[in-house]
Amino acid sequence: MAPSRRDLQLTPVTGDSSSSSDMEEVRLLDSYDDEEDVLSKIEEGGGGGNDSGLRKIQVGVTGMTCAACSNSVEGALMSVNGVFKASVALLQNRADVVFDPNLVKEEDIKEAIEDAGFEAEILAEPVTSTGTKTQATLVGQFTIGGMTCAACVNSVEGILRDLPGVKRAVVALATSLGEVEYDPNVINKDEIVTAIEDAGFEGALVQSNQQDKLVLRVEGILNELDAQVLEGILTRLNGVRQFRLDRISGELEVVFDPEVVSSRSLVDGIEGDGYGKFKLRVMSPYERLTSKDTGEASNMFRRFISSLVLSIPLFFIQVICPHIALFDALLVWRCGPFMMGDWLKWALVSVIQFVVGKRFYVAAWRALRNGSTNMDVLVALGTSASYFYSVGALLYGAVTGFWSPTYFDASAMLITFVLLGKYLESLAKGKTSDAMKKLVQLTPATAILLIEGKGGKLVGEREIDALLIQPGDTLKVHPGSKIPADGVVVWGSSYVNESMVTGESVPVSKEVDSPVIGGTINMHGALHMKATKVGSDAVLSQIISLVETAQMSKAPIQKFADYVASIFVPVVITLALFTLIGWSIGGAVGAYPDEWLPKNGTHFVFSLMFSISVVVIACPCALGLATPTAVMVATGVGATNGVLIKGGDALEKAHKVKYVIFDKTGTLTQGKATVTTAKAFSEMDRGEFLTLVASAEASSEHPLAKAIVAYARHFHFFDEPTEDVETSNKDLQNSGWLLNTSNFSALPGKGIQCLVNEKIILVGNRKLMSENAITIPDHVEKFVEDLEENAKTGVIVAYNGELIGVLGIADPLKREAAVVVEGLLRMGVRPIMVTGDNWRTARAVAKEVGIEDVRAEVMPAGKAEVIRSLQKDGSTVAMVGDGINDSPALAAADVGMAIGAGTDVAIEAADYVLMRNNLEDVITAIDLSRKTLTRIKLNYVFAMAYNVVSIPVAAGVFFPVLRVQMPPWAAGACMALSSVSVVCSSLLLRRYKKPRLTTILEFTKE
Repeated sequence: MAPSRRDLQLTPVTGDSSSSSDMEEVRLLDSYDDEEDVLSKIEEGGGGGNDSGLRKIQVGVTGMTCAACSNSVEGALMSVNGVFKASVALLQNRADVVFDPNLVKEEDIKEAIEDAGFEAEILAEPVTSTGTKTQATLVGQFTIGGMTCAACVNSVEGILRDLPGVKRAVVALATSLGEVEYDPNVINKDEIVTAIEDAGFEGALVQSNQQDKLVLRVEGILNELDAQVLEGILTRLNGVRQFRLDRISGELEVVFDPEVVSSRSLVDGIEGDGYGKFKLRVMSPYERLTSKDTGEASNMFRRFISSLVLSIPLFFIQVICPHIALFDALLVWRCGPFMMGDWLKWALVSVIQFVVGKRFYVAAWRALRNGSTNMDVLVALGTSASYFYSVGALLYGAVTGFWSPTYFDASAMLITFVLLGKYLESLAKGKTSDAMKKLVQLTPATAILLIEGKGGKLVGEREIDALLIQPGDTLKVHPGSKIPADGVVVWGSSYVNESMVTGESVPVSKEVDSPVIGGTINMHGALHMKATKVGSDAVLSQIISLVETAQMSKAPIQKFADYVASIFVPVVITLALFTLIGWSIGGAVGAYPDEWLPKNGTHFVFSLMFSISVVVIACPCALGLATPTAVMVATGVGATNGVLIKGGDALEKAHKVKYVIFDKTGTLTQGKATVTTAKAFSEMDRGEFLTLVASAEASSEHPLAKAIVAYARHFHFFDEPTEDVETSNKDLQNSGWLLNTSNFSALPGKGIQCLVNEKIILVGNRKLMSENAITIPDHVEKFVEDLEENAKTGVIVAYNGELIGVLGIADPLKREAAVVVEGLLRMGVRPIMVTGDNWRTARAVAKEVGIEDVRAEVMPAGKAEVIRSLQKDGSTVAMVGDGINDSPALAAADVGMAIGAGTDVAIEAADYVLMRNNLEDVITAIDLSRKTLTRIKLNYVFAMAYNVVSIPVAAGVFFPVLRVQMPPWAAGACMALSSVSVVCSSLLLRRYKKPRLTTILEFTKE
């Protein structure tokens, strides 16, 4: 398949059930929408089992505004005959419904919601465990230009969701991106772009999860003949379905059949048939996004400069020229019905109003046409009132001879200041995605491909585009260069700096068969590596994808801004009308003296200026940007510190965590179990005992089993333990010294059993022995207790119905475990250890790290029950784990944190991924969440305080006392800068530094 990056965010990823401790095996992303109940036995679409007749669907519900609405929808669904379970998510506008398809149909569920007074739409089928969708859909990412506030976002989302064939649509204001899942058989990307443009915004497709499209930058097209030659080459190439060449920009978009031709073969074919004339480079979608952001800022800057250049003469005409006799005489020279100065001001402002400021009218009209309001409506209304009043005053003066003051300068300066604010805002918003840009820049542009001849012998090398690397390629990495893809070292040795991906500052030694991560830096020696994962499967790509997905998500705290945005503009316009009417009536009844009026002014003019100031000073944008900008910066900062956050919801929940539950093995301990004691309690000698136990455990994937096998091998052959456990186990199985086994069975929470020489062997804990009626003598029980009191796990072995021996296994604690536990206590968070191990071992480990609350001998499902019991009083519970058996607990917890070196399943069930496998990052995750929520609240306080204070000032509430009137242009400047200040406030999070071991103990409870 084409190894391009265009599907980095968009391809759903599901975990494999196998366990792995290698970083390159980690799947970082779950499917688009995480299943809240991972213990559900319901199979999508039917299947075997008691519950197999049930189906689960997701329904989009529009129109819910509060908890009463969600309760109403839930009640309507549960009243339908055949609905087994219904849960409604108010913020996600979604309902999960489990029903019996034999009793009720999807349309019946939809009608029940509509009968309750809401709009409903059946969403795409959830992703199944195999990662395939029951319906063929595509996911496209679109840039949406022109959005200014949360009202714009709601408008675009509503329009997209109403399109036929669209299953899901999410729009992010801070990134100006929209993600749309759609059925290509019903609607195509061009129709979606058209819908965005019809709504009054700029739209363009950035990337999709199609695997058969390549966007290339072509160098070497100098004239029309060159373009025709290139088109001829493409026409002749096998597998090319269609292509589009933009001769101005040099972009070539090729749609091809990946079953016929690979992306690299396609590029090689074009360059080869062109005899070196054309040089092609694969364009990353993130590169195109960056250019889009830069283009938006440049466009806004050009508009601002144009308005400024036209406003400067207005300033001179209004302020400077009246003091210069020559210019003053020219300006008061009557030319037709008006003076020359009036003509000049009218002409200049007309260009600013209708040419430079055209975007405000267009955006305002389209917003109103779609039944929504935004900042553009306020700007268009305020500037139009000032402009058309001034035109009316001129015409009235020409007819009656009574010349009222004009306010052309207010309109011009207002537009100028708004454009300046928008330009500064676009620059500041660009800074919020710096972390994402740095992650993208980690990937090298090119790679050195080693060409293999017959027999695997290297016959040469060539430089290729890094985006054209394919799995199985052998690549050469020079010292000091970046590793181009995830893979395995096949030759050489070196140290690799992985800090930019994992956050671990110490370089990691790499030998043959060591895994390497794309984007990391090779420090010293040359390496040859075999690429294993490229494109969206690579670790770096999944990190980028996770950060991007998190930045697209909405934190629950944002619902406040969404609500305010929906009523903000109508309320402001109403206040402006009250201001106009109030001051006008006050003037008519003589409530204030005429001395307050401007020269030649009227009560209406005096009132109108206050009213216009109210309209233009109010700013919904600051509220709309308060949360998404902070979430964007925080998720980026977290990624650079090795803490991956899956969304705004997880970021918000972590700040109020009361309990942190730790798994023991692999979380508090290093997960590198070693056998310290092996004692036989039978006639069997030690070597025979170890061979028997190793033969039984060789088929197990449990860390303790691997430790036992490694110990037995070392005992027999004096080998040094290998880090590559999987390879070691394969060698063991093929070495011939192990005995044949059959009927192997792993018993979770107990141990294993199988047949060796047609006799049953049991390896596990006391529970396994008691269930099989194996008697444990007192002297053996005393031996096991001594092991457990020394924080070791006692493994009991029985063969043919008799106990034959015991092994003691130790798993060293992580060096930072005790400090992190104490740090959590100082932060007001209570640590709890929950483990499947026995009580003595659990208490010994807990005592060593300083944990007082211990739950031992807990089965995997029991961990989730412990979490639910703590949640009963409304407490927020976090779970830190790494294994498959931790997945139910990670999903049940309010905040699940997966250790980065853990398994795929655990990482998919979690809300946070701790890349470094270091417990310090638990502190970092909670601390970052607290600081982010504090920053969001400060943003809201500032945005609300700005509007609460500025609107009364603009309305003239304090004018009778202070005699200070805010002119419309000053109000526009304040409005423009309010958004910039909120974004800059969020940018302060970029200065966040994660706590170190030396500072963790300085934490105090907030």
